[in-house]
Amino acid sequence: MSRRRKIYEGKAKILYEGPEPGTLIQYFKDDATAFNAEKKAVLDGKGVLNNRISEFMMTRLGAVSIPNHFIKRLNMREQLIRKVEIIPLEVIVRNVAAGSMSKRLGIEEGETLPRAIVEFCYKKDELGDPLVSEEHIAAFGWASPQELDDMISLSLRVNDFMSGLFAGVGIRLVDFKIEFGRHFEGDMMRTILADEISPDSCRLWDLETNEKLDKDRFRRDMGGVTEAYAEVARRLGIIKENAQGADVLDFSPGSK
Repeated sequence: MSRRRKIYEGKAKILYEGPEPGTLIQYFKDDATAFNAEKKAVLDGKGVLNNRISEFMMTRLGAVSIPNHFIKRLNMREQLIRKVEIIPLEVIVRNVAAGSMSKRLGIEEGETLPRAIVEFCYKKDELGDPLVSEEHIAAFGWASPQELDDMISLSLRVNDFMSGLFAGVGIRLVDFKIEFGRHFEGDMMRTILADEISPDSCRLWDLETNEKLDKDRFRRDMGGVTEAYAEVARRLGIIKENAQGADVLDFSPGSK
């Protein structure tokens, strides 16, 4: 990795220059952060699980015509992705009241919302990624009206697809955070899904017990973070059981 040019390093991933123009290599770290990086830890194996889960989700979203940056997985921790210009907004889709929404609006955590709610946060670490309105986005030019429409439409499609996918394996999709980028192909530009989809960026609860299978286990000092991520991978069929009954993370080409 030292011979490659680093483009960007974030809290959980590193981006390197890709092998071809218009590509990047996305490396998943084991670092875990919360509360705008005030809380930090290294969780062995988290990056490997997130790489594999994000590949699974991006591949399946691409199969239902939701454009995204994923090209292929390279190894246990790396993906080849399309280079995009990240739109400086986080899009949050909420199905169930939890986290900051419960605190902000005084809604009991776990209450099902009347409909899926889309929220936007301005990507600015030093400001704590503040919640912003569509008026802010338009006034400050963070995204064009068409990009805003595309992000909302795609986010709701992602929500519909993932809600069904997770429900099929006994998991409730409470909420999730995604990002979008501008992908340029010659003179053409389109808005595509970027970053990652993993238990780092989704709230995932067991349908029957409401056990948390996501990053809240780290935020709330519940322990068992990588074990919960592994359980998500197991239910999605990413982790297989060998003849001795031990779990094996499947990294074979074309694996599910």
